[in-house]
Amino acid sequence: MPDLANYTGLAGHSVPDAAASVQTAVLLVNLGTPTAPTAKALRPYLAEFLSDRRVIDYPRWKWWPILHGVILRLRPRRSAHAYGRIWDAQGSPLRWRSEALARALQAELGTGVRVALAMRYGAPAVASTIAQLQGEGVRRLLVLPLYPQYSATSTGSVIDAVADAMQALRWPPELRFVNDYHDDPGHIEALAASIERWWSEHGRGDKLLLSFHGIPERYVRLGDPYAAQCRATARLLRERLKLDASQLLVSFQSRVGREAWLSPYTDATVRQLAGEGVRKLDVACPGFAVDCLETLEEIALQNRDFFLAAGGESLRYIPALNDGAGQVHSLAALVRRHLQGWPV
Repeated sequence: MPDLANYTGLAGHSVPDAAASVQTAVLLVNLGTPTAPTAKALRPYLAEFLSDRRVIDYPRWKWWPILHGVILRLRPRRSAHAYGRIWDAQGSPLRWRSEALARALQAELGTGVRVALAMRYGAPAVASTIAQLQGEGVRRLLVLPLYPQYSATSTGSVIDAVADAMQALRWPPELRFVNDYHDDPGHIEALAASIERWWSEHGRGDKLLLSFHGIPERYVRLGDPYAAQCRATARLLRERLKLDASQLLVSFQSRVGREAWLSPYTDATVRQLAGEGVRKLDVACPGFAVDCLETLEEIALQNRDFFLAAGGESLRYIPALNDGAGQVHSLAALVRRHLQGWPV
């Protein structure tokens, strides 16, 4: 067998010493976050996010004037206000909670596997993180997007970013993806146990609402499995918690623009439930691995206010799994299954 450390390729470039050591890495990828809760920081972040064809698939000639002429002039200030409501001493909750999850997963998996974290938009970027891993000698890479349910707008976009990063490497590592884990038994158990633990500490509300991030209905008609996977997660969680269809409901949040998105909409649902006499509403967001703007501001603050204004007494947000033991154990088991056949 040749000595890889001294091998010279056809182009005359020596393979780095680090590449001689076989290593395996898991790359966690989350959505991303601005660097600060300011309009200045939001503008480049939103520009990158909303320029992604997976997210907005309108023809560029149609979308570009809207994005640069309207949205990037108005939305950064509004988004900065929303981020400012949840920004804490550690910074962006999505960033530091994702980092905490990565550290906990590293401790769970041990030294045989390297765990790294990247963001689809913003920093640390997917491409630079993969380049860093290659520089450390990583030759096998498992990509785990922190989206339990697959959508082209989220996981599909991560796959695109990884593919782009690979094109820049002379010697790309072997590659595997976790496309989704929406029905993984360990994940469902972690969700159920988290909700039961929260109920034991705070009491149980009149109903449990599962709010997932929405996507345009048109994307589903084009073949995106996201809606079906969200409802499958809800069904499995309902069965595990032994609730009926009237006790556990599903809705979709975060819609923008004028076209129809997945429904029922969360904001309309919480208002309707309050109007129907529901006094205490518990809300969980099983589509988010860690707490972020959409859970801490949109659900725990905005939709709480909608519910109270419509006559409800309290909307209680049940936190995401974050770096809790349930999520760490279930993700570790998922990673080990996907690593089978690779030397670790």
